[in-house]
Amino acid sequence: MVLAELKQKERARIIDFSEVNELVQRRLIQLGMKEEAEICVQRKLPFGGPFMFESGGQCLGIRLEEAKKIRIEKL
Repeated sequence: MVLAELKQKERARIIDFSEVNELVQRRLIQLGMKEEAEICVQRKLPFGGPFMFESGGQCLGIRLEEAKKIRIEKL
């Protein structure tokens, strides 16, 4: 399952985000996102807009294309 498939307010655990663009991957790590971290989708914007999710007490936003590359495990 990938992050883009989660619905609003659903929780999951990140399994792998190695397929994400290297620059985006580095920024996510700097913001505290890592594998095995729990995340919660806060908002999915319409028409292929960005995803807003909470991880480690921070709200982050990423593009839909990147969300399709982050593998997760639903809690």
